[in-house]
Amino acid sequence: MTTAYLILENGMVFTGKSFGAKGSVTGEIVFTTGMTGYLETLTDPSYYGQIILQTFPLIGNYGVIPADFESASVFAKAYIVKYPCAEPSNFRSLSNLDAFLSERGIIGLCDIDTRKLAKVIRDSGVMNGKITTSEPTEKDCGEAKNYIIHDAVASVSDPEPSHTPKADCRYRVALMDFGAKRGITEALSARGCDVKLFPYNTLTQHIIDYKPHGIMLSNGPGDPADPANRIIIKTISDLMNAGIPIFGICLGHQLMALANGYKTKKLKFGHRGSNQPVKDLKSGRVYITSQNHGYAVVADDSSFINVNDLTCEGLDYGVSFSVQFHPEACGGPLDTAFLFDRFINRMRKD
Repeated sequence: MTTAYLILENGMVFTGKSFGAKGSVTGEIVFTTGMTGYLETLTDPSYYGQIILQTFPLIGNYGVIPADFESASVFAKAYIVKYPCAEPSNFRSLSNLDAFLSERGIIGLCDIDTRKLAKVIRDSGVMNGKITTSEPTEKDCGEAKNYIIHDAVASVSDPEPSHTPKADCRYRVALMDFGAKRGITEALSARGCDVKLFPYNTLTQHIIDYKPHGIMLSNGPGDPADPANRIIIKTISDLMNAGIPIFGICLGHQLMALANGYKTKKLKFGHRGSNQPVKDLKSGRVYITSQNHGYAVVADDSSFINVNDLTCEGLDYGVSFSVQFHPEACGGPLDTAFLFDRFINRMRKD
């Protein structure tokens, strides 16, 4: 393996080895605590523009399984792990992590102190970094410091509508694609829903013309308060005024909140992993959830809160509702899959 370097915007340098694709790349470094689910993480569009750091040391031991992908592409800028497994053991595996990243042009960095890097981000907050195989320079640090994620939702949303028909359809669901994971469509389809995916910038009337029983707002990347999202927020507001039940997940939750007058804030290092505890304030029950977000809604009337930092994890608007975590949990625990049933019940009442 070739020697490679990670240069943080604060000037720190980590030395390791290159795997996957070769070259240099700059992005926002975020860490995720999942012990498994690396395939779902890599193919999650919500990581657009980011460099993913896995805190669990051994990644890739069950190989590459296309059936587990959340999308057809990898949207992350790069991937950092301690030990990438070169010889996976799994009857479903078709390849290994190194080959997977190489084929998709994704740069990998390994053999660095991932524990130390995670602590730096946890203590100092999310920061940018640059991975390169060249000797580090002040210019590299400057490039990292100036990096900004642009046009996040537009970069991951499918520009054309698509349809997942259901022969025994009971409900029609319009899924607004801000970077939708495949697991959301599968969870709806399993409950008898005919799902039609609409691009992020679809006009309100086009969605209403589909005559949906309900509307799903997907996960996605970037700052929810980015001015580029204003058209989406206006559309959500119009759809809520139409009285159609809406269920928002992750970015969909945040955009829905902005459409209803709430504010959002950037978290110090976000919530990413499959072991995030969330409390239902109505029942008092705590669920373990899968999460991937760097922003949170500021609210004092939450339906769910994060047990660790008490941030908003859900809002209920009566006909419509939203959650910050992933009830489809690919990969992760299915403790909150019942929320899809709640959505079905609200469509049924409609």
